[in-house]
Parts: sequence; structure tokens; C-alpha cells
Amino acid sequence: MKLTISDGQIGVRPPVTKPHPGFLHEVGEERFKKLVYDHYESIKTSDIAFLFPIYDEEDFDDAKQHAFDFLIQICGGPRYFELSRGEPRMVGRHAPFRIDENGRKTWLALYAPLLEALVDEGITEEYIESFWNYLDVFSMWLVNTKS
Repeated sequence: MKLTISDGQIGVRPPVTKPHPGFLHEVGEERFKKLVYDHYESIKTSDIAFLFPIYDEEDFDDAKQHAFDFLIQICGGPRYFELSRGEPRMVGRHAPFRIDENGRKTWLALYAPLLEALVDEGITEEYIESFWNYLDVFSMWLVNTKS
């Protein structure tokens, strides 16, 4: 399986392809939630921790939930994000945070081992790669600060 981090460029927003619906079907909602929450837990000790409310447990839990709600909706699951927060408009929601290309790559790299572990759980590599490719390209959209 190949999980490659592409080079992004500030202000460049390549077309995004949503993950294959088989990804969510095989992973299931509870395991999907664990994936997103585990990713957030790995952020706590990373060099991008300062971008997240790691010292406020309630705010950090909210951030994890918002990420899960958004990503499960993108994968074809329930529309939790729209029901709780309205239109996603993720570029605008992330505008207050100084996200640079190095931070984006760190954020992605923290997902890699978590996704690789799904292979051992029987999740189809093609489906995992489709989720990864979505994250890789869409995360480029959120870069708003030069490295």
C-alpha cells in the first residue's frame, strides 16, 4: 500500500475526490470514530499540537467530534456535521489558524500508521488509499500560511 504525501502550495486547491464508499462500509462507524480520535490523540504529542486546544479537554473533545462528524459525512455516512454545525465550509473554518505546508504534512503523517493498521483488520487497501488520497488533497486546501 502506498500512502504518499504530495507537495502542496499555498492557495492551490486541486480537485478533490471523495473516498470510496467501501472504506466506510468496511470500517464501520465505531472503528471510523476510533481512527479519527486516535489521530487526534497522536496530535497531542506532535509538533503541531499548538494548533489544537490540547490543554482544554472539553474543547479538544469537541474538535475530535467535529473532525469525526465531517469525515464520516465525506465518506458517505450520516450527515452529523451538517446537523450540528451547518455547511462544512472548511477553508473558512480553518482560516483563523496558521496552517503551513509543514504542519499539513505532519497532520497527514500522523494518519499513516493508523491507516496502515487497518490492513491487518481486513480493510481493503484500495479503500484505505482512497481515504488517504482524499486527506492528502483536501488538506492542501487548508494551508493558509507560508512555511
